[in-house]
Amino acid sequence: MTRTTYYTATTLDGFIATPEHSLDWLLTRDIDNTGPMNYDEFIAKVGAIAMGASTYAWVEEHAPGGWEYTMPAWVFTHRDFPPRSDGADVTFTSDDVRQVHARMAAAAAGKDIWIVGGGDLAGQFADHGLLDEMIVSYAPVTIGAGAPLLPRHVEFRLEELARNREFACARFTVVHAVS
Repeated sequence: MTRTTYYTATTLDGFIATPEHSLDWLLTRDIDNTGPMNYDEFIAKVGAIAMGASTYAWVEEHAPGGWEYTMPAWVFTHRDFPPRSDGADVTFTSDDVRQVHARMAAAAAGKDIWIVGGGDLAGQFADHGLLDEMIVSYAPVTIGAGAPLLPRHVEFRLEELARNREFACARFTVVHAVS
């Protein structure tokens, strides 16, 4: 069964990026790539991804090896981005998340859907009952302002809690979004 998961990291004060969309606060942290709730195990189960325009722009500018995703990706945006020349399966859309979710689930072919970021996009999926879980790695740092983890009222149930070196990691099941 395809699950839709918001898998992310946040600061202790609840921000996933600085006001300038920087993730420098995250990239200097110590994490065990084979430890609890690690990225490699998570991404192996993912068949489609979604992200917002700011996340896409950050990945394009900062990803060390360039675009690393091999699965179909949807970028929710009202911005214009140049077409990709590397053959990556990236669709730019301003469609409603309900319409796109159905296409993502079909493309995922039984694997999971990852809401990469940001928090508002994950919230839109939650608003329509399309978000199943959230996996968060809490970094031991505060930044005071920025893009919030999830700028919505959503009720969760804690399912799993672990430590991965510097990070407190938690997996939550969505109980319901409160609009």
